[in-house]
Amino acid sequence: MEALLTSTLSVAIAEIGDKTQLLALLLICRFRKPWPIVLGIFASTVLNHAGAAWIGEMISRWLDPKILTYLVAAAFIAMAIWILVPDKMDDEESPLERFGPFVATFVLFFIAEMGDKTQIATVLLAARFDAFFQVIIGTTLGMMLANVPVVLLGKLGADKLPLKWIRIGCALLFITLGVSTLLLA
Repeated sequence: MEALLTSTLSVAIAEIGDKTQLLALLLICRFRKPWPIVLGIFASTVLNHAGAAWIGEMISRWLDPKILTYLVAAAFIAMAIWILVPDKMDDEESPLERFGPFVATFVLFFIAEMGDKTQIATVLLAARFDAFFQVIIGTTLGMMLANVPVVLLGKLGADKLPLKWIRIGCALLFITLGVSTLLLA
């Protein structure tokens, strides 16, 4: 249960102000069809995070547990620093738009998540916890918690979020995860 809750909270907070959240806002503004976009985010996230969790589990099996602990702790702290850097999105038209909102969302989210904070967090969480499905469910739930309101509310509340303080809070969460990983070793 710890893996599920930590994964959900970590990704939900890390996702606020992330480029994929900006992408969700862009997609709803362009297509104005929330449910295909929500389903595209879900399908893309499950596939992407399953792959990331699999990589995390493979890493945890190949490395000495002590070395893995230090690497995971250092990576969580590095994530804290990375989160403090705001993401930006290009406002270019995508050729995927002709395939409709679900396909455009699925492909664009999958690509946007490659090497993103939340994908790397999924790798790290799967390496830290021996709970493959809990990590996938938690990180997917975190993505949905952060992105579905953006899709459903559109621009209404997006400009009012205090992104600076959210990034600082998220950075503190990842520092806490890094330090707790070291202390629990």
